[in-house]
Amino acid sequence: HVKNYDIRVMTIVVIMVGAIAIISDLFFRIRLFGGSQNDNRSNGGGQLGAVLAIVGVVLLILSPIIAELIKLAVSRKREYLADASGALLTRYPEGLARALEKISASPEPLKTANAATAHLFISNPFKGRKAKSLFSTHPPLADRIAKLRGMA
Repeated sequence: HVKNYDIRVMTIVVIMVGAIAIISDLFFRIRLFGGSQNDNRSNGGGQLGAVLAIVGVVLLILSPIIAELIKLAVSRKREYLADASGALLTRYPEGLARALEKISASPEPLKTANAATAHLFISNPFKGRKAKSLFSTHPPLADRIAKLRGMA
């Protein structure tokens, strides 16, 4: 992860997603607090305000969902890149695949794992918990192992 500048990439992703959230909040607040007390419907001001309000509410609702989906997609791709970089560094992708198999052999999820720190684990710490595994920051170990074996 260090060699591939994952911290830099995730920082850029967070900034971009944060910008979407700020813009959606701005649209909502412009409509909520920015309108005048006069009736602007005769000159079209009411229509613009209504459009801004609708856009703001839609973005306000969707931006957290979009942010999470973007974060998960980028995180999964970076895990594959980290595996490939590790295979190039060690020149032994089969060994890395076997190490991932050993990690995946543990049948129980970690009881002390927290959703806020799940991205720090090598594999999904919530395996077996369907609700938490849907939003995993790591791709399935079987897929990672298959890609490493494909490099050999």
